[in-house]
Amino acid sequence: MTILKKQNKHTHTDAGLPRDGALSRDSVKMAAGQQWVLVEMVQAFYEAPAYHLILEVFGDSTVLFFYRPPSHRIIVNGKECINFASFNFLGLLDSERVKLKALSSLKKYGVGTCGPRGFYGTFDVHLELEERLAKFMRTEEAIIYSYGFATIASAIPAYSKRGDIVFVDEAACFSIQKGLQASRSFVKYFKHNDMEDLERLLKEQEIEDQKNPRKAKVIRRFIVVEGLYINTADLCPLPELVKLKYKYKVRIFLEESMSFGVLGEHGRGVTEHFGVNIDDIDLISANMENALASIGGFCCGRSFVIDHQRLSGQGYCFSASLPPMLASAAIEALNIMEEDPGVFRVLRDKCKHVHKALQGTPGLKVAGEPLAPALHLQLENSTGSRTNDLKLLRAIVDYSLERRIALTLARYLDKEERFLPPPSIRVVVTVEQTQEEIEKAAQCIREAAVKILK
Repeated sequence: MTILKKQNKHTHTDAGLPRDGALSRDSVKMAAGQQWVLVEMVQAFYEAPAYHLILEVFGDSTVLFFYRPPSHRIIVNGKECINFASFNFLGLLDSERVKLKALSSLKKYGVGTCGPRGFYGTFDVHLELEERLAKFMRTEEAIIYSYGFATIASAIPAYSKRGDIVFVDEAACFSIQKGLQASRSFVKYFKHNDMEDLERLLKEQEIEDQKNPRKAKVIRRFIVVEGLYINTADLCPLPELVKLKYKYKVRIFLEESMSFGVLGEHGRGVTEHFGVNIDDIDLISANMENALASIGGFCCGRSFVIDHQRLSGQGYCFSASLPPMLASAAIEALNIMEEDPGVFRVLRDKCKHVHKALQGTPGLKVAGEPLAPALHLQLENSTGSRTNDLKLLRAIVDYSLERRIALTLARYLDKEERFLPPPSIRVVVTVEQTQEEIEKAAQCIREAAVKILK
């Protein structure tokens, strides 16, 4: 696969983009007289073996190769399958507008930035993307990171330090756990989505503070939750959390990677879904790798909160900045989201459809909120062995793959997870999946369950 080739100085090239939007070889050539020519860079990037998807989706023992971008149909080992595995919620990976915008940016800026944001790594498209995200979320300011996982993992230790206290839902994702670990703060876990248990911990801390008011004045207190939990597909009770915030004087950090671009009339997440004033949330973070079909993540909130990360967010200060072409792609994805807010309702309707279609599958139970775009199928009755449970679920995934339905096992770092979720098959919903494809997948899973779990 050719990515770069030598350009003959006397060869005439057409530097313009094709009118029909096709990403042809000619469409990515540089102007005549330049020494090097980029050839199908975007396609080459997408056609590279998706090792991360191999590891997460199908485990360590099976090697699969992908020959097409992870759109709603994907070619796995030469076989075209309906994709229920990739987090391409709004189908924007398939958007010609997004591809052409990324291609145009690639020709203008090159592949990377070769520096962190504070060291010659800030491009105009970074500033534009931050401005657009802040405007979209209706906050004062936004900051972008070059890697989605590093976003909340950098934001937490930027504010919470040794001696501070963080109240965290026990189902919090791994990136939150790493952020807590880096903060060296005192962490108190409450039962998943249990507001009574959270208030119990807050009351205990209030009593402890009364014993030493002087010390209490310098201790910062945070609540860290997810909007839609990736490990459970449950929706956080945000209105109740806001009440506890003001009652016990704590700050709320909200991780919205699974709810941004999904919930709310305009896709702004759980604050819009519940009608909560976004100013009641101290920090919102999300990655751009699900709804926006790009790479990286962002935080948004009040200016003084966001500005602090520009000198204290480790992933911002010490990592090369987001490649400009990916920033441009995210901007174009935002344009599409703003132009067609009806797409969020379509996605939520399909989430409900998938959730309903999978109900009653023999031997399996559907875990998660019906509005979640990535739900979990768990064994109704565990074998008592995690290894054996995983083997049964993997057999269902393999059975489905043979019948051209691509599913994924939820994968975890078993020895490092604070609270290890039960084994499950993760079923991902996108706007591109048709009713017929959803019914076909549900029927295939039912057949597999009857055959394997009998």
